[in-house]
Amino acid sequence: MSAAIQVLHQDRIPSTGFLAIPGRLDFNQLLHLEKLFQGRKITYLIEENDHHDPALRGHMEKSGSGAMFSITDKNPAAAGREFANFLKDNGIILYVPGRAATRPATPVHIPAGHLKTLTAFKLPVLPIALDCPRESCLSIEKISSLPYAVICPGSLISAGDVSLPAYQAGILEAFEEAYSSRAILKTSLATALLHGLKNNPADKLVDGADDSVLNFSKILPVAIALSKYIREETDKPRVAIVLPPGKGGLIANLAVLFAGKIPVNLNFTASHQAIRSSIRQADVDRFITADPFVRKVSTFPWPPNRDLIFIERTIPELKKEIVKWGIISKLLPAAALATLLGLNKRRDNDEAILLFTSGSSGEPKGVPLSHRNVLANVTQFASRLNIGRDASLLGSLPLFHSFGCTVTLWYPVIEGINLITYPSPLETKRLAELISLHQINVLLATPTFLRGYMKRIDPAQLQSLKLIVTGAEKLPQNLADSFEEKFGVRPMEGYGLTETSPATNVNLPCPEDQADTHILPARSNGSVGQLLPGIAIKLIDPATEKSVPLDQPGIIIFKGSNIFPGYLRDEKKTKEVLSSDGWFKTGDVGKMDEHGFLHIQGRISRFSKIAGEMVPHETIEASINQVLGLDSETERKIAIVGIPDEQKGEAIVLLSTIASQALEQECIDLRYKLLDHGLTSLWCPRVIIPVSEIPLLASGKLDIKTCQELAGAR
Repeated sequence: MSAAIQVLHQDRIPSTGFLAIPGRLDFNQLLHLEKLFQGRKITYLIEENDHHDPALRGHMEKSGSGAMFSITDKNPAAAGREFANFLKDNGIILYVPGRAATRPATPVHIPAGHLKTLTAFKLPVLPIALDCPRESCLSIEKISSLPYAVICPGSLISAGDVSLPAYQAGILEAFEEAYSSRAILKTSLATALLHGLKNNPADKLVDGADDSVLNFSKILPVAIALSKYIREETDKPRVAIVLPPGKGGLIANLAVLFAGKIPVNLNFTASHQAIRSSIRQADVDRFITADPFVRKVSTFPWPPNRDLIFIERTIPELKKEIVKWGIISKLLPAAALATLLGLNKRRDNDEAILLFTSGSSGEPKGVPLSHRNVLANVTQFASRLNIGRDASLLGSLPLFHSFGCTVTLWYPVIEGINLITYPSPLETKRLAELISLHQINVLLATPTFLRGYMKRIDPAQLQSLKLIVTGAEKLPQNLADSFEEKFGVRPMEGYGLTETSPATNVNLPCPEDQADTHILPARSNGSVGQLLPGIAIKLIDPATEKSVPLDQPGIIIFKGSNIFPGYLRDEKKTKEVLSSDGWFKTGDVGKMDEHGFLHIQGRISRFSKIAGEMVPHETIEASINQVLGLDSETERKIAIVGIPDEQKGEAIVLLSTIASQALEQECIDLRYKLLDHGLTSLWCPRVIIPVSEIPLLASGKLDIKTCQELAGAR
């Protein structure tokens, strides 16, 4: 078994004494670590109340060299001074974690209380990441070909610098390196999709627009035949797609990838200026769409008819080709079919898809995602969802939305999960019918879309839902509470950006209680959840750009295989957010708690710098909602905007749909309420601006640009 264990960066193991804290450790991994530490005295350290597998505990007892500690110890520094004796002559203290119930691919199986005590010993600490790919691989991977474990030591944390946040940062960075070595990430998205369709022929797509059903075995030959047609139609590397979720959108995306080209799902809800910018940046000359959709979205700046590929006209003309490829795809194994189609020519770090940012604060930026990026995020998200092969997923988020692309397009096809689609996330009555009819288990939405269910849906229709994940905007806790009270399932907030493919964090239901096992928390209300596996994090001070500990607020910086390689033909903007060694500056401010949950305080563009202090708009909005008793379950009624101010740099302005004529008195009353609530005077809105509605993007996000225009026009 140990032969299947890989070791990265063995050179990081210090020659001097240290306390080794692996994120997890089973018997075989322990034996392998002993080989790495060969020739040095090892002292095993365990927490006195921890439970271990019998083989592991028996081996430690037989070694005759061990020590115990207690998390209730009132003076861990004194205990650390005693343990320091074990480090003499370059000795090693090896902490052995007890049993823990966690999600697959969780980097740390150690309760926060244990880590607090271990780091309070003030000994030099070596974080050691252990990734076990067999526990969290995609269904298309051959388990026997994967390593049993990948061991990656991190960088040594000196006794003077050791702390719980320092250990969290170190173990996540080491785990990112281990995770990024996975073989699946070097392959092709197109090949992975082909394997998913081949391996799961009976799984299906149900198009809720017309209730048509297509098994994966039927989708595959259609996509291949259409890919041949696309290859003949254009020499350009990218092909635009203007379609909503449904069979047409899925087949079009598959066909473009099978053609060896890059799909560009255009945001048909954006402004004409933004759409034309995206088309120009993508350099496309063919647009896959459908007649009914062209009529429905007549305001879209459609190109000349000769540039349009109408999918419902083209596919019937390919009937003979579809029959041919239906036979070939049944006869050939997936690997041979992928070779025949040349699907591995573009892979790993090559561009796989092109998305555009929402343009909430300016012109949309082109975000190319590589095959590695998309496959990493599918693998990361799959390990956390862990929903089972018989589950079904609702796909109603637009395909130009990064979440709608990765999680409700590529993920279900690769993993073989039934996908029920509908063209709009806003038509909640129809969506509720589909959830009830097809007993859908997983719903991905934004808080804005969840409000539609609160207004008009019978709880009985959503009884099959086991997991609801929200993203794109902050999930108000009163909305989460009310939704759970009405429907019996609590929405779980996640987080991500287009540049991160997109998911980086998610809250999840906690594991069930198990005897003699630590139950590690998987959710924390008000947070966006723990990091997905294989993502490292740093925080920097917004003013100085110097690193700060993870438990202090700072701009969030990520590293991982899901991080994009840079903006499309925009080196200046790329350098602003992406370092040469792959760290991505998100522009969001947050901090991590002791259990590893990330708390977002707001986007840096949603902070105002007033008299040298960083003031978070979202925190003010939450306070205003609370003191005014606003019902954020149904709609957004307020938005905070910063405007230039000569004296203090910026001033806080409140946009409100409920403002009356007595604006000055309302502002004074609100100020007193906020002061009583605990906000400082600096954070209180100076002006209230009445608006008919709060501007939102199609994704449900606040339209920052339009909000600023409304505030500036006053």
